Amino acid sequence: MFRSPILTLILIGAITTNVTAQNQELLTLDQAIRISLDNNFSIQIARNNAAIDDNNQSYGNAGFFPELTAAASRSKRIEDSKSEFSGNSIPDRDVKGAETTTTNATASLNWTIFDGLGMFTTYEKLGELKKLGAIESRLTIENNVAQIITAYFNIVRQQKIAEVLESTLEVSEQRIQIAETRKDLGSGSEYDLLQARADYNADRAAVIRQEVTLEDAKILLNELMGRNVESTFSVQSEIPVNTDLVYDEIITRALSGNIELALAKTNERVTELEIQEIRAERFPEIDLNVGYGYNLNESAAGFMELSQNKGFNYGLTARVTLFDGFDLERRRQNAEIALKNRRLSIREQEQRIKAGINSEFNNYLSALRLVELEEENLSYAEQTVDIALERFKLGTINSIELREAQRTLIDAESRLIQARFEAKAAEAELFRLMGIGSSQVDR
Repeated sequence: MFRSPILTLILIGAITTNVTAQNQELLTLDQAIRISLDNNFSIQIARNNAAIDDNNQSYGNAGFFPELTAAASRSKRIEDSKSEFSGNSIPDRDVKGAETTTTNATASLNWTIFDGLGMFTTYEKLGELKKLGAIESRLTIENNVAQIITAYFNIVRQQKIAEVLESTLEVSEQRIQIAETRKDLGSGSEYDLLQARADYNADRAAVIRQEVTLEDAKILLNELMGRNVESTFSVQSEIPVNTDLVYDEIITRALSGNIELALAKTNERVTELEIQEIRAERFPEIDLNVGYGYNLNESAAGFMELSQNKGFNYGLTARVTLFDGFDLERRRQNAEIALKNRRLSIREQEQRIKAGINSEFNNYLSALRLVELEEENLSYAEQTVDIALERFKLGTINSIELREAQRTLIDAESRLIQARFEAKAAEAELFRLMGIGSSQVDR
């Protein structure tokens, strides 16, 4: 079967790249995402914060349980004591270094049995804060996954560009060989040979620069995965693009599944519960108090050498704020304003989602059209280079015309790679706006 020279050179470049890649770990997108979920520092911090919110939702933190305290003390006092009494019925006393020992022990229980139902509201609010923490953790994860997807396919893009430049370098090498042969035969010039060598060196420089760009892209992905940035790996060779996304379905799913919108709605609920907590403060608070006390006083001076008291105490305490300088009303008004802002934020987020989807879907459609167009252009450019190379061998065109054909091919392949990458990036962003996990993204 006939195969054009330029296609053969591209295959040679791809085979060379694949041979090198075989010595490295093949990292799939799924593996990159899983590694990131385990190792990424931002994700770990977000999960820890969510665990804190989880721990905070308890009946004790909401104020349902009583508070039980115990205290004990023992003290000594050494002093001189002198007592003089009138008459002879009570003798005078003069005691040096008299010790007095005092022992106290108390246990008390204080239980708020009514606070205007504020504790129930607080417990519900803690539940919403727990949900908020989980949503924020998921938001961090989804943002990281979106970065992983973009970084991964950027490596594929840079790898494809490197393959294009490698194949171009092969053409430039053939051009030098042809120029040398023509010069030896007397049909070429020193100028053409020098120009061919200069262009070859320029192509080598482009390959070297592209290798650096590719390595930087891998370092970024390693950083996002939270692993050693010097870890070596290879990636898949193509950028697959989902071509069947539907605008109306994206909008519907985004308005029900977008993480940032869920975050805004949960914040609204938290603010509503904060208003209920403030209203609960208008009611009286009733506390149940139970205690036990023990007191022992031993004195070497005075008439009473030992005094001991012990026993229980109990009672109810009712408190109500009659006037606080309108502070409670001020807080309620501010909370009501904050609630309005929360509701405005939801509407703003919905509008932002629709605008983002509209923009990204247009980018997605444009990229798909560009992919189709650039695939056709690439076919033309490959044929042009094949023809130009044959004509250059025959001497019917000069090196400048061959170089121009090369550049046309490089531009065509670069544009096709870029179009595929842009389509994939827009696709990934649309899935993120819909709140769909990475497993749903077509690889």
